Amino acid sequence: MKYWLVKSDPDTYSFQDLYRDKKTSWDGVRNYAARLHLRAMNKGDAVLIYHSGGESCVTGTATVQRDAYPDPTATGNNWVSVELKAGRKLKYPVTLKNMKAEKRLQNIMLLKIGRLSVMPLTRDEYETVMELSEKKPV
Repeated sequence: MKYWLVKSDPDTYSFQDLYRDKKTSWDGVRNYAARLHLRAMNKGDAVLIYHSGGESCVTGTATVQRDAYPDPTATGNNWVSVELKAGRKLKYPVTLKNMKAEKRLQNIMLLKIGRLSVMPLTRDEYETVMELSEKKPV
C-alpha cells in the first residue's frame, strides 16, 4: 500500500462533499508532476484530504477505489483521474502550522512543494499526521 495527500479548495470540493457523496472522481488536475502521482495510485492506497486556501489543513481520509483512468473533464487522453472513496473525518484537523512544527514531517512534500495538488507520503508521514489528528491543536 502507498500513501498520498491530495489538495482541494474546500469552496470547490471539500472533504464534507466527498463524505456526503461517498466517492468521487478526483479529476481536473492539470499539473504534470501531479499527473505522475495520480498514475502511480493503486486501488486500496490510503489518502489524506487537505483543504487548501484559508483553511490549510488535513481534514479527512479516503481510499483509492479505482486506479487511474482518462480524466472525463479533459480533452484528449493526456490527463487522468482516480476514484476516491470517502474515509473518515479526522477528530481534529491537522493544520499546516502543526505540520511545520512537527520534526517528523520536516521532509513532507507539502512543505517542500506547496503548490503541488497530489503528492506521495511515506508511511511514517501518513501515520504522523493521523497521530496529530488525535490531539487538539495548539
